Amino acid sequence: MRLSLLALFLCVLILATESVLSQTENADAEKTTVRFTTFNISFHRKSEGLLKKKLATGKGLNFARIAEIIQRINPDVILLNEFDYDEAGQGVAEFESKFLAVSQNGQSPIHFKYRYVAPSNTGVDSGVDLDGDGEKGTPNDAFGYGLFPGQYAMVVLSKYPILKDQVRTFQKFLWKDMPDAAWPIVPETNKPFYSDSAVEVFRLSSKNHCDVPIDVDGTTIHLLASHPTPPAFDGDEDRNGKRNHDEIRLFADYIGNQCGYLYDDNGKKGGLAEGSNFVIVGDQNADPNDGDSHNKAAHLLIKHPLVNSSFTPRSTGGKQYSKDQGGLNDSHTGDPNEDTADFGDHNVGNLRIDYCLPSKTLTVVDSGVYWPPPGEEGADLVKATDHRLVWIDVKK
Repeated sequence: MRLSLLALFLCVLILATESVLSQTENADAEKTTVRFTTFNISFHRKSEGLLKKKLATGKGLNFARIAEIIQRINPDVILLNEFDYDEAGQGVAEFESKFLAVSQNGQSPIHFKYRYVAPSNTGVDSGVDLDGDGEKGTPNDAFGYGLFPGQYAMVVLSKYPILKDQVRTFQKFLWKDMPDAAWPIVPETNKPFYSDSAVEVFRLSSKNHCDVPIDVDGTTIHLLASHPTPPAFDGDEDRNGKRNHDEIRLFADYIGNQCGYLYDDNGKKGGLAEGSNFVIVGDQNADPNDGDSHNKAAHLLIKHPLVNSSFTPRSTGGKQYSKDQGGLNDSHTGDPNEDTADFGDHNVGNLRIDYCLPSKTLTVVDSGVYWPPPGEEGADLVKATDHRLVWIDVKK
């Protein structure tokens, strides 16, 4: 009798355990997987308003190619770098209605219910001679290089609600207010490159740094979007390389505990709350192994203790392009399948500079770089821009 009762008890225990495990597995399977992407689409034009006029025509091979790539990847949230700014968002509205919402080459149309158009420092005149060439009012004297205010700006599109009342931007944060900033020094004189008047007004962000919270089924994920200046187009003082470094450092400090000095454009101080979910996205213009970045600036993010670097997005064609193109690519030490940009092969080469980096609070399911091998279906689409779309799938 006792043995029968014991056997019955064990059977009940086993069944209960299996039920709990099954419920746990089902709950895990039901967690929402979200695809975050970043894409420098090179939608910049030489004069203000020209981009939205071109998009409004519904014509343009490169517009269609970019739209097809996005349709093929089908992201839930995407950052578009180098999309000229207009405050009303007419340009991106035209791109959505005339290209994304229209099937490209048989692909399914894609619709984003929410958008955020970010203002940019590019082309905004500083009022001083920033570059020290004796002239004022040139593109190099703007807070970020640009022919007009908002050139090379950025846009966020999302299928999930954007919590606009919680967005934080750091467009006007001054470089001089970053402790231990990497200010450029002229090697020949050992003196600061920038004048005192330049230092007083110099904004750190060449475009903007934006914390855009996304509501994913009740869970907030902070999209941290930026586009630091290229570490090039300067001299031995490395002014752009050092600015690139500190632009990348801004978000590294923002997600960690080194952010007490930071203030946003509304005057709010500090960074992300401890334990926050985030995905850092954007064209960082810094390769972790190759290129001209200052002090391997990309490592500030990739090796950050709060960043989940368990997955590095890879393409299926990057290695072949690197081999075929040769030049500096032959001397690069990074994995070419991790490259995200195709630049001049004899002066820069292919680099990994576009990133989707999630927090360790998020589980990475999959990731990739859109760069098919030569001859494969969809390979010609990449001719539309010198950057490649990077995506990552995460769930909470």
